[in-house]
Amino acid sequence: MPKSNEKLDLATRAAWLYYVAGNTQNEIAEKLQVSRPVAQRLVAFAVEKNLIRVRVDHQLADCLSLAEQLSKRYGLTMCEVVPVDSDTPEEVDRKLAVAGAQVMERYLTAEKPMVVAVGSGRTLKAAVDQIAQLERPQHRLVSMVGAIAQDGSSNRYDVALHISEKTGGKHFLLPAPLLADSEAERAQWCNHRLYRIVESLTGEADVAFVGIGNIGPNCPLHEDGFITAAEVKELMQHEAIAEMLGLPIDASGAHVESSTGHRVTSVALDSPPRRPTIGFAGGVRKQDAVIAVLKGGWLSGLVTDELCARAALGA
Repeated sequence: MPKSNEKLDLATRAAWLYYVAGNTQNEIAEKLQVSRPVAQRLVAFAVEKNLIRVRVDHQLADCLSLAEQLSKRYGLTMCEVVPVDSDTPEEVDRKLAVAGAQVMERYLTAEKPMVVAVGSGRTLKAAVDQIAQLERPQHRLVSMVGAIAQDGSSNRYDVALHISEKTGGKHFLLPAPLLADSEAERAQWCNHRLYRIVESLTGEADVAFVGIGNIGPNCPLHEDGFITAAEVKELMQHEAIAEMLGLPIDASGAHVESSTGHRVTSVALDSPPRRPTIGFAGGVRKQDAVIAVLKGGWLSGLVTDELCARAALGA
């Protein structure tokens, strides 16, 4: 997205927070993670460009209102909602990727060395593809999810590696398959010295970026070769409808007890989160999964689309 468009969108958010939500300039600066003078200039820029009359009163303002409502209902500290018209799934995915990249960059552009814990998935990878090239070799990127599929191939959606390539930071791969062959084998993987190093580093993370997947026929975990059709069926029989880091979740947001779930090697998330934990997901088939994760209190932040937001508010 061109820098000029980024400034317009940021100015629109600042204007909405000031004129509609009634925030002070100090509050706007904190929410947008900019200085107070920058927040003041953004509001002035919105007035200059007539954003108050046009942009704030239209669709983006609706999305900002939805984000505010989602934050209040589910205890989120940040939320981004992208507008949806008659968009194709591909267009929705593109919007999510652009919005997701902007959220990631708020953290990745920091000069202070950071530990960034990362999950995997299509939406996360698409967002990383939109991130500008940064020189932040001081950051450490830690994968929370196993990097090996059942056929031995590597996880092409290992987002930590891609962020490492964008920033020049060191990448820490979780040395295990996403799904072990048995619970005993999972224990062996998770007790390995290198696994424990990565697990410990994840505990020090300043922020976590995670994807949200649905569980069902042709779900991403099955399509990408991480679980079999029989394992999808077993998870569905245990009423799993969502997953994060491969860990199955039911409609209430609770972890599902199942033989398949017990073999997942991913580093577990906390509920409520001990650090900023931001989920990235959208699209019609992800709606139930997003709602489940929100109900479980697994996230402190969310990037989603307008239809998912409305569904979550109506749940």
